[in-house]
Amino acid sequence: MYQLIQNLKSGETVLETVPAPQVRAGQVLIRTRRTLVSLGTERMLVDFGKANLLSKARQQPDKVKQVIEKIQSDGLLPTLEAVFRKLDQPLPLGYCHVGEVVAVGTGITDISVGDRVASNGQHAEMVCIPRNLVAKIPDSVTDDQAAFTVIGAIGLQGIRLVNPTLGETIVVVGLGLIGLLTAQLLRLNGCRVIGLDLDERKLTLARTLGIDTLNSANTDVVKAVIDVTGGTGADGVLITASTKPNASRSDEIMTQAARMSRKRGRIVLIGVVGLNLSRADFFEKELTFQVSCSYGPGRYDADYEQAGHDYPLPFVRWTENRNFQTILHLLGTGQLQVDPLITEIVPLADYQQIYGRMNGSASIASLLSYPDTPEAATRFGDRLGTLVRLRAADIPLAKSAGVVGIIGAGNFAGSTLVPALQKAGATLQTIVSANGLSGTLLAKKHGIAQSTTNYQDVLTDPAIDLCVITTRHNNHAKLVVEALQAGKHVFVEKPLAIYEDELADVINAHQTTDQVNERMVMVGFNRRFAPTARKAKALLGGAGSDAVPMNVIATMNAGAIPANSWVHDRAVGGGRILGEACHYVDLITYLTGSRVVAVCMNAMGQHPSEITDSASILLRYENGSTGVINYFANGSKAYAKERIEVYSQERTLILDNFKSLKGYGFRGFSSQSGGQDKGHTEQFRRLIDTLRTGGAPLIPFADLVNTTAATLAALRSLHEGGWAQVPMNNYQ
Repeated sequence: MYQLIQNLKSGETVLETVPAPQVRAGQVLIRTRRTLVSLGTERMLVDFGKANLLSKARQQPDKVKQVIEKIQSDGLLPTLEAVFRKLDQPLPLGYCHVGEVVAVGTGITDISVGDRVASNGQHAEMVCIPRNLVAKIPDSVTDDQAAFTVIGAIGLQGIRLVNPTLGETIVVVGLGLIGLLTAQLLRLNGCRVIGLDLDERKLTLARTLGIDTLNSANTDVVKAVIDVTGGTGADGVLITASTKPNASRSDEIMTQAARMSRKRGRIVLIGVVGLNLSRADFFEKELTFQVSCSYGPGRYDADYEQAGHDYPLPFVRWTENRNFQTILHLLGTGQLQVDPLITEIVPLADYQQIYGRMNGSASIASLLSYPDTPEAATRFGDRLGTLVRLRAADIPLAKSAGVVGIIGAGNFAGSTLVPALQKAGATLQTIVSANGLSGTLLAKKHGIAQSTTNYQDVLTDPAIDLCVITTRHNNHAKLVVEALQAGKHVFVEKPLAIYEDELADVINAHQTTDQVNERMVMVGFNRRFAPTARKAKALLGGAGSDAVPMNVIATMNAGAIPANSWVHDRAVGGGRILGEACHYVDLITYLTGSRVVAVCMNAMGQHPSEITDSASILLRYENGSTGVINYFANGSKAYAKERIEVYSQERTLILDNFKSLKGYGFRGFSSQSGGQDKGHTEQFRRLIDTLRTGGAPLIPFADLVNTTAATLAALRSLHEGGWAQVPMNNYQ
């Protein structure tokens, strides 16, 4: 299918060919009929993409600070690579969508195939949208009209925050698309509306809709508003205008809004303007100021949007979905007029008619149309399949040839795993992503033959012998089991499982399939393959129960991540201890040459939960070694992220952020540089070589199970208090 994206690095707007998404639980698969181009929001993205690097930095001062901190901790070159990698991730465009339902996910009972729906879907021929972001369209509303649902809800949410009452005077600053919709909605609410803009064409259109207007270019708008309200001032001001950063009028808009308001008036910002506020303006009148968040309550709440948990109506009357429904009702009754706002309807293939002249456009609302018949939809071939072939596959014929299928195309896959696989000499055959876009972009960049949205394309391909799993953590164990049952070797990013019953399923699948196919399971414990870690192991020597006991302290200055991140969701990410601290359980297992028999975790806070991200973990090993893992999220990002200390036989090793290894008490060794290599490429190089030449697994399956079981036991010990025993098994 086709999808519009914005390249932030080159500034190009591109119609990309990507595989169509598949329907997922709690979501609706929609074939597109119309999308609306939000000129304000999308113009900002296009302008940002076209700006040079210095201009991009000026527009994001907070990001510049983060870059400086990363340079201090990680060095200049890794930081620059991260910045350019981020800019190299194009953004999908669009959020005002109309289409026909072609499939519904499990758990949805109030939407059916064939329904027309409005959603916040992107400019793409097919979208898959969570239920709470989808609203059914009344028969009385056309596709063109329904395309205004989401952008109308943005204006409506701003109105709900300003809370106008019958007869109040509300000023709308900026009569672009959102401003014209907002002004109409305010009139329907019984308010006197005054619209302000610099563009006489927009002012003329507003007057045809019954809105009083003032031209900001040639009028003292503050004095005019004070005069028309009999010296009182406006009861409320809604700012729907958007200005460029550092523009001369950017801060002036807020100043004018405050000065034209009555005492104790309300100001709500929907658009984007400067926020250098004058305390005196707000203090003297006791003004209130609030920024409106998109479509309404529920926006950016994963529990509402992704998990589908609605807010109870008696307590949250207006959610984003109920705002969608309100706009559709007003469109259906003819009270909200949008037909006069439509400037043009352009076929998707001719998108440059809109985006190529966006800055000089006189358009209010531009719509993109999509093929609405099977014949029209196939005029460029079959574009709505779930698999896109980007090049002819060059597959080796050997039974175990290191031919790779990758399930998951997120940030970590793109920044680390796929480049490491490529450097290791793997043959990259297929990549799977949920939405199709991220996988296709990675496939083009790294020469992967196929991009798909159906992971079964990897499991059923006889040419693929290694399945690399890098999805969200709750899918790891399930996909490992399915890949083993399909006869594939498996590499899965950590953690192997996030619940003990999942781990049992993996063990059972491995024991069953290993007897038939001798399939290998590998977990992404890359730290043991870093040059500095391998040197440390060589210096320490020994393995098994006869190895000399040692003390190992591993500290990770992990840094905070947002509280609403999926990683913190116990049922999805499992928490950061399971997801990342497990690295150090494996590394200490590697250095000590032994397995964990008991674990005890103590976490920060009076009532810590198992998704804590600041904790100390004590490990007791079979050979008498001890390990301490300090995993902290409350440290400075300017300080190095990782440090490992080893104490053994009057000798000490200090591994500093994998940049260097220093030894004390070792004859003939004092230090080694590591270049901050954490072993990703070396791990894959050895794995691919093992597949092609045969040989034992790089990490015994029993060690993988032990590390996962120990990390799960750490969570158990937090609840139960004291030491938790780790089951000891000798799986092969």
